[in-house]
Amino acid sequence: MSFGQGGPSWGGPEGQQSPQDPYGTHTAPDTPDWAALADASAARARRKRWMYIGGGVLATAVVGAIVATAVVTTNSGTNTDNTNSASELPTPETLPTESAQPGPSFSSQAPPPPPNPRDFISSAKKDTLPLSADSLFPGKKLKMGDRAYAKGATNTTTSCSAATQGALGGVLANNGCDQVIRATYSKDGVAVTVGVAVFDTAAQAAKAKEQASGGLASLPGGGVPTFCRGGSVCLRTANAYGRYAYFTVSGFTSGKNATTADKDVYTTSDDLAEFTFRQIHQRGKTQASAAAVAGQ
Repeated sequence: MSFGQGGPSWGGPEGQQSPQDPYGTHTAPDTPDWAALADASAARARRKRWMYIGGGVLATAVVGAIVATAVVTTNSGTNTDNTNSASELPTPETLPTESAQPGPSFSSQAPPPPPNPRDFISSAKKDTLPLSADSLFPGKKLKMGDRAYAKGATNTTTSCSAATQGALGGVLANNGCDQVIRATYSKDGVAVTVGVAVFDTAAQAAKAKEQASGGLASLPGGGVPTFCRGGSVCLRTANAYGRYAYFTVSGFTSGKNATTADKDVYTTSDDLAEFTFRQIHQRGKTQASAAAVAGQ
């Protein structure tokens, strides 16, 4: 007997009579239904075969699930590319909202403006610096641009009219002149005398400048001969700044009359007038700076 995939098979043609019944009159009561058994055996064989296949698929699925679970579990514990999820990153250190040190404080009021230099030279009460020929006209020479002037004689007088010619003395006296300070400079045959008339107030000085007539008397000496005297024509100017009125007289030391074509005379007069203005203004700046430092 041999078994195939489809169950048992017997030799001989199907339906052949059994050797225990030679007459073929009946079927042995104990004879099994071999066809049914064969079909049942084949069915069982098929069921086992599919069960084994199914079991393999199930086992493979189970193993796959276990491996997948292990991979997920491993990844949740270890990041192979050294990156962290947002939930695992350390939180940044909280920055303080307020500084431990107090911040700078500023006054809501604007600082007062610096003192005006002109305020200090406009009144004798505030203009208290020492005043003399040496303070107004220091040194032995004066350089203005590329021009150098030699200083001659200087003079200070409280008799203001003594330092003038013509009507200027009366003008100075009528406006309360306190003193006149003079200095003479010369260059290449041209000389100039500048005189500063000092008053108590700026209003007095301005009025004296507006009323000026006649002129300043030249001051010879210190190597400078007499000039602008005896009727010679000279250039005269009048100005005022603060409580000071200042005047110049310029001409040739030879006694020659000056004309509008004599540029050297004009330049000399302008240089000394400009220098005198600067000196008076510097008095104001010096006193204004001192007042600012003192907090006045």
